[in-house]
Amino acid sequence: MRLLPSDPVRRGRVKFAALGLFFAAPFVLAWLAYWLDWAPGAASNYGELITPPRPLQAPVLADLRGKWVLVSFDAASCDAYCEKKLYFMRQLRRAQGKDQERVERLWLLTGAGRPRAALLAAIEGTHVAPAAALGAGFPVAGTLTDHVYVIDPLGNLMMRYPRDPDPSRMLKDLQRLLKVSRIG
Repeated sequence: MRLLPSDPVRRGRVKFAALGLFFAAPFVLAWLAYWLDWAPGAASNYGELITPPRPLQAPVLADLRGKWVLVSFDAASCDAYCEKKLYFMRQLRRAQGKDQERVERLWLLTGAGRPRAALLAAIEGTHVAPAAALGAGFPVAGTLTDHVYVIDPLGNLMMRYPRDPDPSRMLKDLQRLLKVSRIG
């Protein structure tokens, strides 16, 4: 079965047209994608990106500069949901293996009081500070205590996780951040 004509002039023209179509196809497809408002698949991150990232300035963050920081806002009395978040944060850090030194945890106390000694022992290594030490800058959808936030090594608030997050998906996000990050 012959695909090309036997006439050499006509064969050359067919080859030239095929080459033209080959090189024009990406432009035509891009134009169609633009005008049909085609959007690529969903984002691969689980956490909600905060755009633009918000720079945070606070003395409590100065010691944590250069590290990825998981932040939780809760009262010192710490109910069951608070304990669950702090546990997830601890486990996320431990699950990083050799990269766990690149991740820190910060618990910002929203009210007066001191956390229980048993709880502080269970979350050993978590930095605890009053929420007022950080000031404003955190977006509120619901309440601050609903989310776990991520601060990048440059001190920018860049991501938050929903209430009752899926720890395995949080872990995947954090592993991806640490893998592609050249800082922190």
